[in-house]
Amino acid sequence: MLELTPKPAIDAPDQTIGTVTIAQNTGVALASVAARKGQLAACEKTLNTRLGAVPQVGKAVSGKVETGFWTGAEQWMISAPEDSHEDLAEQWKRVLGAAASVTEQSGGWVVFDVSGANMPAMCELLCSVPIRKMETGDVQRTMIHQLGCFVICCDAGKHIRILGPRASALSLHHALTAAATSVA
Repeated sequence: MLELTPKPAIDAPDQTIGTVTIAQNTGVALASVAARKGQLAACEKTLNTRLGAVPQVGKAVSGKVETGFWTGAEQWMISAPEDSHEDLAEQWKRVLGAAASVTEQSGGWVVFDVSGANMPAMCELLCSVPIRKMETGDVQRTMIHQLGCFVICCDAGKHIRILGPRASALSLHHALTAAATSVA
């Protein structure tokens, strides 16, 4: 059997520019969950069981291992550590059965963790999220460098996670480093 090793979206080391650190996080498994017609209650029950709550609009909820955030009406993105949840979508498919459509998303997104003292100023240059008002657990969908992205506040004023389209990872990385350079 072939031993296939996934490659990161881009081959860039973690960078610290001024006080901002930009790190591609290749250790995140992603899956989308969309409730099927008439099955919202079953989906919400599973979300409650696995995450501790149903993620509401603009919010992320963290369970013991998995995290979920709202992406649209009756739709959520679930994340977990890749090393323990490589088959995250399959795990959710088994639990939800016919109640939801679950789609593997790990290969479709690039994940950047951005942290540091000047992260809020950098974020203000990148997009229109109200970064200085965001609290830990807040999530916003926004445009960064003409790319549809999610910005998740991991630690208010200190650390955000950005999910962007993997096919545009280099463009997104360039936008992040340019903004960090501007505030350095």
